[in-house]
Parts: sequence; C-alpha cells; structure tokens
Amino acid sequence: MPYAAARALLLTLSLPLLLAATPATPGGWSVAPSGGGRPSFYAEGTPGAVLQDTLSVTNRGTEPLTVRLRATGDGLRVAFAEPALGIPARTRAEVPFTVTVPADAPPGDRAGRLLVRDSTGRESAVPLLIRVGGPELAALTVEHVAVRGDRITYELVNRGTTALVPRLAVHADGVLGAVLDRGPRTLPVRLPPGRRLVLDEPWPDRPALDAVTVRLTVTAPGAARATGRASARFVPWGAAAGAAAGALSVAAAAVAVRRRGRGRGTATNPAAATGAPT
Repeated sequence: MPYAAARALLLTLSLPLLLAATPATPGGWSVAPSGGGRPSFYAEGTPGAVLQDTLSVTNRGTEPLTVRLRATGDGLRVAFAEPALGIPARTRAEVPFTVTVPADAPPGDRAGRLLVRDSTGRESAVPLLIRVGGPELAALTVEHVAVRGDRITYELVNRGTTALVPRLAVHADGVLGAVLDRGPRTLPVRLPPGRRLVLDEPWPDRPALDAVTVRLTVTAPGAARATGRASARFVPWGAAAGAAAGALSVAAAAVAVRRRGRGRGTATNPAAATGAPT
C-alpha cells in the first residue's frame, strides 16, 4: 500500500452508530486488528517480503486521546503510517502498517506485538505472528569437544533452517577398552536456526590413569548424524610428583658422590693441584 494512501486512510476517522449508542467511558480506549473478528495479526511471507495490515485504535471516552505506537518482535521490522496520533472522543482511527521480513530469515514462525501507549502510560498490545516460508533444512554439528577435569565440554551448532531438539550419545575408549558408554538421550534444549550452544557432560568416574578417546554423537529429527572427538590423558599427579621427587633425589645423590670422588682425586695429587713438574 503506498504511503500516500496509508496517510489518507489514517486521516479517515469514523464515528460508528455502535459507539454513539454505547455509554461513554471517560479515558476508555482499545486496540484491535482492523475489520473485527481477529484477536491477533497473522500473515505469511517469504524472506524479504513486505506485508501490510491495519490497526484500529478506538477512543470510547469523552475526551480526545493521544497515543504512540511501536512494535516488538523477533527480528521483524514494523513501520506505522503514523507512530503518534490524536483521536477525537468517541472515534476510531485506522492505522496502516507494514511488516518487513528479514531477507535472511529462515523458515518458521516469528512472533511480535504491536503496542499502543497513551499519555498516562497505559499500554495495550495486539499479538503479531508471521510465518516465514521457504525450504526446511535440518543440519546439526558438534564442535570443540574437550575433556576438562571431570567434565566433557562441547558446542552444538544448528546450521539448518529449523529449530532442533538434539539427542546425545557419549562413548570413550581407553588403552584397555571402553571406559564410558552412554546411550542416546534427548537433551533438554531447543536450538533455533543459526544458534550455537555451549554444553557439558559430567564424567565423575573418569579413569585416574589412562589415555582415552572421547566420541560424542548427536542426532535430531531430519538431520544427519554428527560426531565430534577429543583425546585426553589422565595421570595421577600426586603419585607422579612423588616419583619425580624420588628420581630427583637419586640424581642429586649421584651427582654429589661424583663430586666428592673428584675432590679426593685432586687432594692425593699435589703436583697436579699446584702445577709443579712431576
């Protein structure tokens, strides 16, 4: 709808017989989708589409009403023909607006609200739901797998166009065989398209001494199986430190013995010590 026509509609204020017959409520006003019969706004469009509709603001009071309009939403761009307007008493104003779907929006639903606030701070809202069309693609990856202490950390990335509820399986092999095997289970998360989520898996009974390879496998409805791996070595550092200290003590003792042996050899050969001819 051209903006000139939008402004013309905006300035067409009506005085329905229904309002004239209804007892006036001082300060009373309401908002709703234009045309009646709709509790909220709903529209469908493809990425980059510009959608149009009209909001009705009804002043049932006996005094003029001044309101401001704005919108909130999940990446939706809403533009009103007039973001602020005055409405005479017992009159309804029709306010055209447009909703622009982001050009990179993935398929799915996007929710928002159209908000109207009067000069006293009272605010009323109408829900807005936009369904973005396009091909649906489920794609999930597991990345940056690492073993940190008694936890396995990892990241899940939704590289598709639909929200995913992933399932996770965990397996780890040590030198002598499997040391961890947890079957697939559904994670308590919902991953929107394009989002990355950092998670961790507890491993309180990990080996004290071993070299392991950890494998995480994630799946989601419609998505291909994805796998991430990490390697880790577990060493009981207390025992290792004691062994190292013992080895250092033995080495130090050996060095001291060699030094004492050299000292005795020098003392028994005065000529070598003084440089005198033999």
